[in-house]
Amino acid sequence: MPSLELFCFAAGLLLILSVAASKLSTRFGVPGLLIFLLIGMLAGSEGIGGIYFDNYQLAKTIGDIALMFILFNGGMETQWRTIQPVLGVGLVLSTLGVALTTLILGTFAWAVLGSFSSFDFGLDGISWLEGLLLGAIVSSTDAAAVFSILKSDRSGLKGHLKPLLELESGSNDPMAVLLTDTLVKVLAASDPSSTGLMTIMVTLLLRLGVATLVGYGIGLLMSWTTNRFSFDTKELYPVLTVGRVLLIYGIATLLQGNGFLAIYVAGVVLGNQRYPFKEEIASFMEGNAWIMQISMFLVLGLLVFPSQLLGVAPVAIAIALFLMFIARPLSVFIGLALARYSWQEKTFVSWVGLRGAVPIILAIAPISAGLDDSRVIFNLVFFIVLISVSVQGLTLTSSARWLKLTNDV
Repeated sequence: MPSLELFCFAAGLLLILSVAASKLSTRFGVPGLLIFLLIGMLAGSEGIGGIYFDNYQLAKTIGDIALMFILFNGGMETQWRTIQPVLGVGLVLSTLGVALTTLILGTFAWAVLGSFSSFDFGLDGISWLEGLLLGAIVSSTDAAAVFSILKSDRSGLKGHLKPLLELESGSNDPMAVLLTDTLVKVLAASDPSSTGLMTIMVTLLLRLGVATLVGYGIGLLMSWTTNRFSFDTKELYPVLTVGRVLLIYGIATLLQGNGFLAIYVAGVVLGNQRYPFKEEIASFMEGNAWIMQISMFLVLGLLVFPSQLLGVAPVAIAIALFLMFIARPLSVFIGLALARYSWQEKTFVSWVGLRGAVPIILAIAPISAGLDDSRVIFNLVFFIVLISVSVQGLTLTSSARWLKLTNDV
């Protein structure tokens, strides 16, 4: 256990380096989350920092807390008038789209992993359920990645593309979390066939419904109490907001809902109300979200062992390419089949399927459950995220201009 002095030195240095390196994100168009991940890897046990960290449960806890504030801040910045026109299609992408991606990618992983048996990457084929688990883990787009990249792009997207992408990325985590948790429980059970499709669907609807009601209700209550009761010290309002975010997650989860969706909904509700010191609260929450985002990616970077990634490279590349060019586009085009979007817009939505911290955090669940080959699955997911962020993140702005979907073309 390192001393407090060493911990403060390492944590402070990593945060400062991350903030300084984020200049690359603006100047060269490199996604900030990729920079933070790489800094974490360099500081890890196999990097120049030599910091040994393999506490998966602690990393998951840090990631969950960080996602709470990232999603809440994203919700506060989402204007209702902009997401209202895309509410229906956004929810279709965040539910049906995630399910389709899981099914398509999971089936592909199950079918082709046997072809890589000659490679020594520690996994000689998987069952269909294990393939679906891998598909579920990487099925959702990452809110932190999408929010940060769209915010850094100053050219702006035409039409309702930006609110659609923000709504999808902010609301599709519950489906991925539910599918992952359910498949982990099924695989860990002695009789995997005991969990039926109807049970899974009822559980999904229950968790989504409870989360929406809790988030909407507490969001209105937050606005009402802030207007009703005043404090002599304005600095207490952001502190109160932090406490409310934690409370929302706790209530929604205890009621068997999805805490992340509840927080996002509450953020949208609060962000569209009037109350005292709104700008100060929003500024504090945005700075807090940046701290959380940097910390989360640094910890996840520390968690991985780069030498283990080389062994899964052939499989990870094959799965990542299939995800980017087949599974994600198929799910988007099917989900938007009845929507009035051009092929250019559907293509761009397909390409903005960035995978980030959420898949890495979800990949810890099989390890916690003690499933076979869970460490290999974690390394696969981490490599897939690196490919997604590197390829899609670096080409997002140029692809929007190529498809003539920005305001400057």
